[in-house]
Amino acid sequence: MPSRSPLAGGCRAVLAGGLALGLAVSAAPATAASIQRGLTLARTHCATCHAIDRVSPSPLTAAPAFRDLHRSYAVENLSEALAEGIMTGHPSMPQFRFDPDQIEDFIAFLKSLERRR
Repeated sequence: MPSRSPLAGGCRAVLAGGLALGLAVSAAPATAASIQRGLTLARTHCATCHAIDRVSPSPLTAAPAFRDLHRSYAVENLSEALAEGIMTGHPSMPQFRFDPDQIEDFIAFLKSLERRR
């Protein structure tokens, strides 16, 4: 995942908001419908580069498989980055932002990949 830029000026309020959003997302129970909406977001915005299932390789080898993200990050902590816009150090990944409902669904989907069947 991308590294974040250094903190500046009024970022404390943004961080506090991101923390509150992260707590709200982690407190909300995931439903099958939420996970499905998150999968739809992943298919629409991410599947060109990232593996979004439990077995396939990522089409872009530099892009981590979503099933492995929890090994490097607490996916709940991605809420802020998803709200502000994920930015990366490589030009092939577009910057995008999700709405709060989309963030909840996307994180529910990512969490569903952590579970073993």
